[in-house]
Amino acid sequence: MRDTFNRMVGRTRYVVFRLFLHLGGGEVAPILGVLNSAGRDAIDADGDLEVLGEALVEISQTLLQYDEYWLSAANEGDVFWDEGEAGDYVNELFTDSAQRYLSEPDYRSDGLNEPLSIPVTRNVIVMLTVAYEGEVPDLETDLSNVQALKEGLKALISLHYKHRFKAIQVHFSPAQLGDELTSDQLLQYYPELIPL
Repeated sequence: MRDTFNRMVGRTRYVVFRLFLHLGGGEVAPILGVLNSAGRDAIDADGDLEVLGEALVEISQTLLQYDEYWLSAANEGDVFWDEGEAGDYVNELFTDSAQRYLSEPDYRSDGLNEPLSIPVTRNVIVMLTVAYEGEVPDLETDLSNVQALKEGLKALISLHYKHRFKAIQVHFSPAQLGDELTSDQLLQYYPELIPL
């Protein structure tokens, strides 16, 4: 009822959406390279939404290519009619994602003290948080099945090209090569995941 009224009076609808995707297997480590590269680009661009959107497109396309390694997922979000409230929720999700296990990369490291051989992680969690204007049914549904998740990632790509993003954040764990995310840590830090 409230949605209908707000549309009638011409108010802007804001959606804040977060996706968790767990990939597993011996071949998932290269995804960390794509994620770290996108993170560096985002820092260099100082939060420019166009650059962040391009990075999100690259990440989404990479995740779609790795669909055989998807093990579990979850999504959440909310609708707002006030941009400030939507912004507060984005900040809340950012803080939560950043506090998850090993989700903060260290881009200041020079790599000189890195060991020559590093363990290869078998688990990667990607957390995508976005805020956008309007309505996107492919994101505003349960994405805990493979087909819905594919449509959701394609919808994220489309939102970039339609210039409807208000905020984009990407977190991932482990945040750098050599760190490992165990099955026990997955259960402890990402309890919302639903097997695909």
